[in-house]
Amino acid sequence: MAALATNAFDVLMQRGFFKQCTDQIGLQAALDKQKITFYCGFDPTGPSLHIGHLVPVFAMAHLARAGHRPIALVGGGTARIPDPTGKTEMRKILSKDEIQANADSIASQLRSFLDNAGVDGDGMLMLNNADWLNQLNYIDFLRDIGIHFSVNRMLSFETYKMRMERGLSFIEFNYQLLQSYDFHILNKNHGCRLQIGGDDQWGNIVAGADLIRRIDGEGKADEVFGLTFPLVTRSDGKKMGKTEKGSLFLDRQQTPALDIFQYWRNVPDVDVGRFLRIFTFLPLDEIVQLESLAGNQINLAKERLAWHFTALVHGKSVADDCLAAANAAFAGNVAGLESAPTLELDQAGLAAGFGLLDILVQTGLAPSKAEARRLMQQGGVSLGTSKQEDLQAVLNQELWQANAEEDGSLLLRAGKKRFYRLVKR
Repeated sequence: MAALATNAFDVLMQRGFFKQCTDQIGLQAALDKQKITFYCGFDPTGPSLHIGHLVPVFAMAHLARAGHRPIALVGGGTARIPDPTGKTEMRKILSKDEIQANADSIASQLRSFLDNAGVDGDGMLMLNNADWLNQLNYIDFLRDIGIHFSVNRMLSFETYKMRMERGLSFIEFNYQLLQSYDFHILNKNHGCRLQIGGDDQWGNIVAGADLIRRIDGEGKADEVFGLTFPLVTRSDGKKMGKTEKGSLFLDRQQTPALDIFQYWRNVPDVDVGRFLRIFTFLPLDEIVQLESLAGNQINLAKERLAWHFTALVHGKSVADDCLAAANAAFAGNVAGLESAPTLELDQAGLAAGFGLLDILVQTGLAPSKAEARRLMQQGGVSLGTSKQEDLQAVLNQELWQANAEEDGSLLLRAGKKRFYRLVKR
């Protein structure tokens, strides 16, 4: 095993937070010699962050825990301009009120996560680029900032190459200028020297560093840096944080905490060590021990991964509840599943009966009726401890009574690891 990192840059490297850097040697030296200010931006295009957003957030936390000063920049201004990065179509344009509501929600999530990650809130800045972008005069902006951008160079970046094939709107073409201007403003007003983000942001980050050099002089090129991280994927080809029910959001109203826990508990064995490095703060020597577990013992490592991630997002008590619920479900004990995802069924409706295939789709245990049929035919569906293989099965009072627990609840299970608690109302 390599020696444990002592420099913040080495920590990022050893844990998998490195794809490209504008000046690797220079940044490593800067992080080693002094405390620097860095930033990462988050456009509030929705009310909640999801798992796919969190690689840069974990990197922010590592840098902050090493003593560097983070700026979490919520893009209330840039969210008004569609970012073409990684998109095959232009993203939806939101109203100002929608953007503001999303910005408030995401800022709250970032504060909570970084606090749970042990980041000192007093040393962190939470800013919104709407504070300066919304005040811009477009003609002045084009004259003072747009003059420094080469259209030929912009089109050389992969983001624009991809979109040119499908059609790139003029409004999207402005996005790189605005993000670059953010870096300039943060450097000028807060001494920010480093911008971080996913590797799909490489072109925008490089353009920001170049703008600072052009506006403030050649010397600035040696003082500001850009660093990107790999876009994390699962070994089975699935996108990070994607399930049959869609993306896994940090907002508990959109995604129950137990769904987050179960997602990490069920990742492929081969991914466990990599995900422990990226999505927890467990020491590297402990991670090496956990990823070396063989056979069924690897489930202990997955449990650690699930608990630590859930605790970072929702707090330790919620993570404890999820662990208890998962263990209760494994034992078939519905009474211990108070924090499990729950579906209430109307008693009057039960008198007539609900198609079991419909219930599987409604709970998200199956993405479609066709998948629900396949699952039942393979013996993967059960009510309580009773397997259900009849494709015409109807969940009525009689079937409920035959399989219910002592508290009147019913556990609907799809496979060994996915479940839903059914209750009457």
